[in-house]
Amino acid sequence: MNAVLELLKSHRSIRKFTEQPLPNGLLEKLIAAAQGASSSNHVQAYSIIRISDPCNRAQLKSLSGEQAYIEQAAEFLVFCADMKRNTEAAARTGIEPTMGMTEQLLVATIDTALVAQNLAVAAESEGLGIVYIGGVRNNPGAISELLKLPKHVYPVFGMCIGYADQDPEVKPRLPLATVLKQDYYDNQHDPVLVDQYDSEMERYYQARTGSNKTSNWSQSMAPMFSGKLRPHMREFLIKQGFEMK
Repeated sequence: MNAVLELLKSHRSIRKFTEQPLPNGLLEKLIAAAQGASSSNHVQAYSIIRISDPCNRAQLKSLSGEQAYIEQAAEFLVFCADMKRNTEAAARTGIEPTMGMTEQLLVATIDTALVAQNLAVAAESEGLGIVYIGGVRNNPGAISELLKLPKHVYPVFGMCIGYADQDPEVKPRLPLATVLKQDYYDNQHDPVLVDQYDSEMERYYQARTGSNKTSNWSQSMAPMFSGKLRPHMREFLIKQGFEMK
């Protein structure tokens, strides 16, 4: 494999960071590279908020599930789906913008995810570690107030970036045959393949350094579907102008 493929396959989430700061200008360089991500109709419907104030970091940690690395990492970013800038640009052409469409929510969220993943790869190419923080959606209203987010903007996730103070193993991914289909959707072999994958994940958790976790992939899916996960999100998104019409 070439170096890019090796890098992509070596991704690990890093949750312990050293105190070493990023060199001056490196974050800006990484974000400029991340901006090369694909964007639907070139809307680039995202904003990235760099959180440097220790008080803001502490509040974000509290609002995002008490994840210590939010304060420890050299950099903490909040990625926001942002249709405000685009709405204002459209209005300057003389039209009355139509807002609140479900497609606008999808486009902004997808754009945000694409630029964030570009940034993750760029950071890892520079020897840095990252971890996504979906916990910002635990309290999106309070976080929006803290970060002064206007309507048509919402926090999708955060990202810690810094120099790793741990060396975790790469977590196995689903078998290729479960996610790559030929010509049409055929999942007749998925149950057998997922059973095999569950066994692989059990072995991974048992062998993982410093872990006493006993679980598998299927078991880890249960919390997402055994109750209503973040049921506040729909009401919050509507309040922010993403009405999903």
